[in-house]
Amino acid sequence: MRKTRVLIVDDEPAIRKFVRANLEARDFETLLAADGAEAVTAIEKELPDLVILDIVMPHMDGFEVCRRVREWSQIPIVVLSARDGEMDKVKCLEMGADDYITKPFGVDELMARVKAVIRRVQAAKHTSGAPAYSCEDLTVDFGKRLVLLKGDIVNLTATEYRMLSYLALNAGRVITADQLLDHVWGEEYEGSDHLLQVNIGRLRQKIGDSAREPRFIQTKAGIGYMMTRGEVAAVR
Repeated sequence: MRKTRVLIVDDEPAIRKFVRANLEARDFETLLAADGAEAVTAIEKELPDLVILDIVMPHMDGFEVCRRVREWSQIPIVVLSARDGEMDKVKCLEMGADDYITKPFGVDELMARVKAVIRRVQAAKHTSGAPAYSCEDLTVDFGKRLVLLKGDIVNLTATEYRMLSYLALNAGRVITADQLLDHVWGEEYEGSDHLLQVNIGRLRQKIGDSAREPRFIQTKAGIGYMMTRGEVAAVR
């Protein structure tokens, strides 16, 4: 079986060495990049399974790397940052990162985050046998991991797709804020209501929804969210 390939992007040699040693000790294959420009080139050429990405780097920062990669790929990205404010986390996740680790970090935290992101990616693939969700002019094709609005493909980040697909798979049921945070980002994000509100807002914009007059995602004040019950049909 092919090893999981991880691209480590950081301008500090000591961090690259530390992360590489611990990943390879756990049977991961690793690739290295020292700045954002190298990272973009390596991602396009090598197509790693996961990227561990520093934010503050020369030539191109991690935010720009995320933006460029998300134009064409949903490769999971775990961000490393010396800043631990909630708004910094929100910005990283808005740019398409899948998780966020604050420096300094330990081996156990690093491996837990890496494994959690990989599990979430694998879990998303397991929905391939599920039928499609359809409500009015919105369709979520779980098999192809595609979202269509009026027949046109909606360009969602991996995080936005996980949110929408989880809500759609549970259409008609109220999903609490913490359930959604746990499913999309992991249990350590429980209670991060602002993060969830920002991402729900972005998702609504992309699928032509409105918080005031919701067609698809209904807010249940003080509880969470519910996807409008639609039709379920097998995908041919």
